[in-house]
Amino acid sequence: MQNFLLGIGVILVVVVLLMLVRTQSLVSVFLGTNRKRVTVGNRVNAIFLLFFLIIGLGLTVYYSIKYFDLYNLPLASAHGAKTDFLFWTTMVITGIVFVITQVLLFVFSYKYQFNEKKKATFYPENNRLELAWTIVPAIALSILIFSGWKVWSEITEKAPQDAEVIEIMGYQFAWGVRYPGADGKLGKYDFRLIDATNVHGMDFSDENTFDDFIPSKLVLPKGKPVLLKIRARDVLHSVFAPHFRLKMDAVPGMPTQFWFIPTKSTEDMRRELSNPNFNYEIACTEICGRSHFSMKLAVEVLEEEEYNEWYMQQETWTVQNEEYMQEISGRLKSQALNIKK
Repeated sequence: MQNFLLGIGVILVVVVLLMLVRTQSLVSVFLGTNRKRVTVGNRVNAIFLLFFLIIGLGLTVYYSIKYFDLYNLPLASAHGAKTDFLFWTTMVITGIVFVITQVLLFVFSYKYQFNEKKKATFYPENNRLELAWTIVPAIALSILIFSGWKVWSEITEKAPQDAEVIEIMGYQFAWGVRYPGADGKLGKYDFRLIDATNVHGMDFSDENTFDDFIPSKLVLPKGKPVLLKIRARDVLHSVFAPHFRLKMDAVPGMPTQFWFIPTKSTEDMRRELSNPNFNYEIACTEICGRSHFSMKLAVEVLEEEEYNEWYMQQETWTVQNEEYMQEISGRLKSQALNIKK
């Protein structure tokens, strides 16, 4: 908070100084005492450009170092090393270009400020220079894009046969997860079957649906492939789990998927961070409505044995909603009788 207030104070001081200089220039013009094409404001503005360059780059470096751990979270997935390498490669390349271009922009603006005694050189074109700054960025961007496409293709390709299949559905304003039961097969769903109780729209005409269960949080096994089948019930959402380097949009009417291997259990991460209260989470990174900010899902990573034990203890959705199932059964019998008639 103190740093924020300090930054605001510096900006206000600079703005006040600029306003004073501008006011002085306008008063001189109004009184007719200013006969020069270039006033002291030209020199002042040029100096301020250097001031902004030094302060801006200084604050960028300072905050990047101070808050480095906030945007470089500990890695907890197998594929994350590849995405981190791509991220930092891109940051280094674009960072170097950013610093060079900003320094040149501000220094040249100061060095070549308007001067009545100097005349600008007419320099209409330089074909070699234009080719260089067209071809070099094109090659660099092509390498980065191809590398990113390759990693993305590996992540989104067909998951291993032994992957745990879990459905995650976004809706305003929460996440719902559904696991296959003992048969290991996730039942079908139909959006037309969604109601206040059956929020996932589970289709009970598919026998694989009867042993599915819906826990209150996402539980994952450490060291085992996990395939997330992602969908949205209403508007566009986005599944984002930064520690797993996982981000995939949940699109209405267009199911997506993302598979990964968790490499650190929740307890592992708590020990690593010396934080007994640490928990993984999934957040929505699409602005999906007024309560978008609260759309979070708790995630727990367990050792494989603990995960299997937890899995076996889960009660199926049909058992938890017996009255609803009886109502559906009666409705289906009634429909069958009407068809016979």
